[in-house]
Amino acid sequence: MKKLHPLSIAVRSISRSVNVGLLFFIAGVFASPGGAGGTLVSVGGMVLLGIVVAVVYEVAYYERFRYELTADTFDVASGVLARRDREVPLRRIQNVDVRQPVLSRLFGLAAVHIETAGGGQTEVSLQYVEEEEARRLRRQLRRGAQAEGDEDDESVASEARDADDEDEEELLFEIQPRELAILSVFTIDPGASLLGGIALSFLSGFDPTTLIPADLVDGLPGAEGGLVALAWLVVLFLLAAWAVSAVLTFNRYYGFRLTRVGDELYYERGLVQRYSGTIPLEKVQTLTITERVPFRWFGYGALAVETAGYAPGQGSRGTESAIPLAGYDRVVGLARSIEPFGEVDLEDPPKRSRERYGVRYLLVVGALVAGAYLVTTVTVLERWYLPAVLLVLVPVAAHLKWRNRGHQLGDRYFLARTGFWRRTTKVVPYYRVQAVVHTQSIFQRRRRLASVTADTASSASLLGRAATAYDVDADSGLEMQLEIEERLQERLRARKRERTVGEWFQHDLSNDEPAGDDSV
Repeated sequence: MKKLHPLSIAVRSISRSVNVGLLFFIAGVFASPGGAGGTLVSVGGMVLLGIVVAVVYEVAYYERFRYELTADTFDVASGVLARRDREVPLRRIQNVDVRQPVLSRLFGLAAVHIETAGGGQTEVSLQYVEEEEARRLRRQLRRGAQAEGDEDDESVASEARDADDEDEEELLFEIQPRELAILSVFTIDPGASLLGGIALSFLSGFDPTTLIPADLVDGLPGAEGGLVALAWLVVLFLLAAWAVSAVLTFNRYYGFRLTRVGDELYYERGLVQRYSGTIPLEKVQTLTITERVPFRWFGYGALAVETAGYAPGQGSRGTESAIPLAGYDRVVGLARSIEPFGEVDLEDPPKRSRERYGVRYLLVVGALVAGAYLVTTVTVLERWYLPAVLLVLVPVAAHLKWRNRGHQLGDRYFLARTGFWRRTTKVVPYYRVQAVVHTQSIFQRRRRLASVTADTASSASLLGRAATAYDVDADSGLEMQLEIEERLQERLRARKRERTVGEWFQHDLSNDEPAGDDSV
């Protein structure tokens, strides 16, 4: 069995020493003879003790960690205080990610994270091995998983693992500086608001009033300029959040590359911390083409590939983009190279669904007016009717919502589109459909409408982001449900015939091989 790289002790020790040292520092402050402040010697001694404990633990971790790739499993033995032995069947391996934090990159090391089917959680982590060893493991583990999925023949799995990098690597996409700049400027990262607030707090010395210029609010009406000061702080907060978001996005997608080797896609990305991983094409459940405002104004889109068990790219396992941003034609072209779904010709929902959207937005505006009226009863504000101006936008919003929804029943694929600000077009192969759901809400029944959802095995379905044809005619929805189910069975029968013919052909070839001379 193999061991981790010896330098992994240093990398892990530095990382763990920071955490353990901080914990012992806090303990030293409270436990020192000096009481509240503590003495420098006692606190320093506690920190040093914490660092020593961290280093000793990491040395023991290194000595007790072993891994081995066998004919049909990946075996790992680990544990400092409690021994743990794991055998991960190769056929259950879903994805192999390689990550390189800043510190490990300095030492030429990488971490290998192995995820298995059934939940998208990391089953095994190797921290750390050489970069070349990480790439070898990723290649052989994925090849071994493919061989195990195709056959139970041990020789086939062994041959797949021992194969060298003979497959030619095809570059499919590489993000350009202009695309990266546009993506960074117009992407809002969810964690940027918190980091932006922290940055402003440090800049102001934890006193927000220092950020308000006195000449901006002096002499202005509204509680002595209080509203203007509040608006100014909100603007500063939004600017800080935007700046942090741009930096985070730039760091995340810097150097993004997508290549294809055989039946797998390989992606690499990241500036400070480098990520790389695989997208096995045989496990593709759904393709999602996304066109966000304002990217759509520039003619750009994005592509995400959802596979069984997880949806690559939501941070830890959300939608790992196959293409984070590129020209729409390039996005569609790559999507068709993965699943040849042909031309997109969507059918619009019935026009009566547009009336439903209009009523919905009228109720929203009414709620805003009512809320504004309640606010005027407890504040100095008087113009509670101002939100009513939004009424002029109701017809436009209802039309845009209706116009950006549609569906298509192709020969081999089901397509569904929805959303204006974030318009998504989902492409689902019929043979990947797990269930077809026909639903009607109370409001839909009043207008004889329904929604039809094609569920797959990806986690996007579990999170309510499955391919759905919204607000179709109720009777047409029932027909659509039956048609998808029928085409699902047709595609399954066709794929079964293809596999049977392939197995028969391989068996016939093996029988045609010249046999040894057994004559006497």
